[in-house]
Amino acid sequence: MSTVKPHISATGHILVVDDHDANRRLLNDFLRRFGYQVSLAVDGHDGVQKASYGSPDLVLMDIHMPVCDGIAACRLLKADPRTAGIPLIFLTAAAQPEDRVRGLSEGAVDYIVKPFDFDEVRLRVGIHLRARQQAESVGEPEDGGHSADARLFRAARQLMLQDLAKTTELEALARAVGSNKRRLGEAFRTQTGTTVFDYLRELRLREAHRQLAETTLDIQTIAQDVGYSSGANFSTAFRERFGLSPRQFRQAASKAKA
Repeated sequence: MSTVKPHISATGHILVVDDHDANRRLLNDFLRRFGYQVSLAVDGHDGVQKASYGSPDLVLMDIHMPVCDGIAACRLLKADPRTAGIPLIFLTAAAQPEDRVRGLSEGAVDYIVKPFDFDEVRLRVGIHLRARQQAESVGEPEDGGHSADARLFRAARQLMLQDLAKTTELEALARAVGSNKRRLGEAFRTQTGTTVFDYLRELRLREAHRQLAETTLDIQTIAQDVGYSSGANFSTAFRERFGLSPRQFRQAASKAKA
C-alpha cells in the first residue's frame, strides 16, 4: 500500500462500506487526512441505510460481504431516487472479468482492487467527486460552475471529446481556449485533481469501455478511434485501467448480456 502524504485539502462526504474492520480503519484514516468527511458501514444493509439518511457524495463499497453483499446493495441504492445519483466505487479482490463487468453493469462508476494503492484511491475518488460536484453546480447561484477554472476546463474538455483520436499538444489546446499551458494545467488540477493528459487518457479509456460493451466494432478500430495507434499499447492501458484486456472485457460483457 502507498503511503501518500496529503498536499491538497479535499471536500466531500464519503461512505465506506466494508465488513473488515482493518479496511474501514485504513480508508477512514487516509481519507480524513485529505479533509474528507467519512462515514462507515459494516455490510450492504448498513450501507444502504446510512446512504439513505446520510446523503454521502460518494460510496466506496466492498463486494464480498455477508448478509448483504455489494452487488445487492448497489441495486438497492440505484433503485432509490434518494441515492440513485450517488457515484459508487467497488472495492474488490475479485480478479474475474465477469465480476467486474457485473458490478459496472449494476451502476458502479469504477473499481479499486485490493490491496489498496492509496495513490489510486485518491485519484479515483477525486475524479468522481469532482464530476458529481460539477454536474450539481450548474445553475446554482453561488458560483454555478462559472469560475475561470471551470470555464477553461469545460472548454478544453469539449475540444477533447470532439476528436479523442487527435494527438493533443498542450500548447495548442491552451491556445484554442484562450489560455496558456501553465494556466490550463492549473485549471485541470483544481477541477479534476489530475493533469490534462491523465484526464484525456481517462476519457479515451472510458469511451473504449463503452464501445467494447455497446458496439461490434473490432478492437483495433476502437483503439484507433480513441487515439491509440498501437493495439498492444491500447490493450496494456485498458488492462491497467480496468483489470482485464479489451478482448476479455468484451467476452465477459457478452456473457453478462446473454
